[in-house]
Amino acid sequence: MDRTESLLTAPADPGVVGPPPPATRPDQEHPPPAARRSPAWTRPALVVLLLATGLLYIWGLGASGWANSFYAAAVQAGSVSWKALFYGSSDAANSITVDKTPASLWLMALSVRIFGLNSWAMLIPQALCGVASVGVLYATVKRWYGPAAGLIAGAVLAVTPVATLMFRFNNPDALLVLLLVAGAYATVRAVESASTRWIMLVGVLVGFGFLTKMLQAFLVVPVFAGVYLLAAPTGLWRRVRQLLLAGLAVVVSAGWWVAIVELVPASARPYIGGSQGNSILELTLGYNGLGRITGDEVGSVGGGGGRPGGGGGGPFGGQTGLLRMFDGEIGGQISWLLPAALILLVAGLLVAGRAARTDRTRAGLLLWGGWLLVTGLIFSFMSGIFHAYYTVALAPAVGALVGIGVTLLWRQRRPLPAGTQETPDGTLAYPEGTRWQRWRPLAATATLAGTLAVTVWWAWVLLGRSPDWYPWLRTTVLIAGLAGAALILLVNRLPRRLVPVVLGLGAAAALAGPVAYAVQTASTPHTGSIPSAGPNVAGGFGRGGFPGGRPPGGMELPGGGQIPALPGGGQNGGQAPGFPGDGQNGGQAQGFPGGGQNGGQAQGFPGGGRNGAQAPGSPGGGQGRSTGGGMGGLLDTREPSAELRELLERDSDNYTWGAATVGSNNASGYQLATGDPVMAIGGFNGSDPSPTLAQFQRYVADGEIHYFVGDGGFRANGGSSASQEIAAWVTETFTAQTVDGVTVYDLSTEKDAA
Repeated sequence: MDRTESLLTAPADPGVVGPPPPATRPDQEHPPPAARRSPAWTRPALVVLLLATGLLYIWGLGASGWANSFYAAAVQAGSVSWKALFYGSSDAANSITVDKTPASLWLMALSVRIFGLNSWAMLIPQALCGVASVGVLYATVKRWYGPAAGLIAGAVLAVTPVATLMFRFNNPDALLVLLLVAGAYATVRAVESASTRWIMLVGVLVGFGFLTKMLQAFLVVPVFAGVYLLAAPTGLWRRVRQLLLAGLAVVVSAGWWVAIVELVPASARPYIGGSQGNSILELTLGYNGLGRITGDEVGSVGGGGGRPGGGGGGPFGGQTGLLRMFDGEIGGQISWLLPAALILLVAGLLVAGRAARTDRTRAGLLLWGGWLLVTGLIFSFMSGIFHAYYTVALAPAVGALVGIGVTLLWRQRRPLPAGTQETPDGTLAYPEGTRWQRWRPLAATATLAGTLAVTVWWAWVLLGRSPDWYPWLRTTVLIAGLAGAALILLVNRLPRRLVPVVLGLGAAAALAGPVAYAVQTASTPHTGSIPSAGPNVAGGFGRGGFPGGRPPGGMELPGGGQIPALPGGGQNGGQAPGFPGDGQNGGQAQGFPGGGQNGGQAQGFPGGGRNGAQAPGSPGGGQGRSTGGGMGGLLDTREPSAELRELLERDSDNYTWGAATVGSNNASGYQLATGDPVMAIGGFNGSDPSPTLAQFQRYVADGEIHYFVGDGGFRANGGSSASQEIAAWVTETFTAQTVDGVTVYDLSTEKDAA
């Protein structure tokens, strides 16, 4: 057997593949019997994988600056205030929290406390979560399917473009992926020995997943529970009792923080951002819960827009439907190997056949296949807010299914001596003369070849969506992949020394597209609230969250108003008289008609687009630089000039908040520049009732807020009008001054006293 043959057919860890040996106590792990050791190349290959992953995720990590400044401001706040750290407050004075549970902020803020406030210190925990995710996925898949399957799974996860993006960014998804992959590992260990402590650990990990990104962590719960209920080697009622204990572990590990937040008086904690009633339970079940499924998200700015009768579409999530994961910009984030994963899932289940209930080959396929299908279908049909980067949650399942499927079929493609058949667990069955014995090698090689052909064809399609980005790569991938598929059909007749060449050609063709996207993603700075991996694509959502980077003409906004038809076009922008932040390179935004639910205009869109722009038509707008992506002030960040920063820092020690402004992203730019707390009126969308006009007036009367920066806010889909009322009151009561094009009000001096 040559080196390549050994790599793909190497067994899993001793005592793990195949039916478990008998044990006197089902709650104890089975001691591994004497068996073959993993090949010598296993550990060096894993080290290379992890080092390469670390290089991809860490090199040039600080280039993105504050990345998503909404979370960066909360990290800054948590690094100077333990109370802000615990609650996930947007500012150290604890006016309002971010609209998520804070576990991912805990890691980043603790890192900043150790290394100081800078981009690298904030993002390094995210990158390390990525490296750890690859390692844990390798360990999980390797236990039942061997080191080759684990290495393939880890490599696919590492180079998935959206994974490269999110493990270099400060959104909560990095920690969520690590916790869920660790939950899958614990599920595998629990299934092996019907272990109560391992299945309860699954519950603990899912519970902390909830503390990272709320109900999204629960999408895998039916899959983990179902696989354990099916395959654990113990009686039914014992499995049920163990799952109930795991459910209790979820409640305790997630509920302690929720209970504290709900029981602490509202006056003693920050307002819960994203809720209309200052309630973490409302946020969990509404804006960040069922609202994401139904689209009924009070205070949001619109979701994926699934409409009755089909279709969908909306400003942030594209069209809902079965093909959503393959469409527009989303396809380039996650779907490179998604067709292969689905094909190999079906093929693997056919290989497993009518196995015993506790068969691990089938259990593992159901674990990862269930993860992929349940999460993928919910993402495909959810009508609420959906962003392309959410799909990083699918990457571990795609990697696992590809690794498992390839190695299973590779083992099946070998002709065996007459009268024998090697099953995935290494036993011999299928007597000579059966139909499967005759057709097994041909079916396995044909499936592998067909899977590779489909994969490179789909890569050809995805690369075609960016026709000006390395156009030679598209053709090269297709030709090399089809050649590799043809050679795989003949692999049993080729000399053994050529087998590594065939496998290398196929792997290179299958991974060239996602690797190129991943490298481009790692070498490009990403900022704003809706990051996207890879180059710009035709039909994608652009940096502003709309197809082509701009909203379609005549599109209705949630809560009323329309976006008028925009002249010009293309991904590089041009002028957008009706909408701020046109295209990747921005452009001018001459005003935004329509507006919120209560009518009138949504004020204060200070430029937009990836490289920023001026917004002459926006009250309080100006020339401060806007970073990130689109809808100026809602999805991107205003960075103050040196003159404005000096003004905001003046006498800041005498005030609780150095300034206040509408919207969390507006506030975050000023807070990160000055280091002083800045009140985010209305939270992320400017639509939360925090503070009310009366509360704001009391803060001003008590001398707690120095300046009000009047550069914006956005309301849609209902929500509170408190931010508009505050802005109107400030305008009527205080004198405006313009600093580098930005309107600022000194709240310590009223007009009459001027």
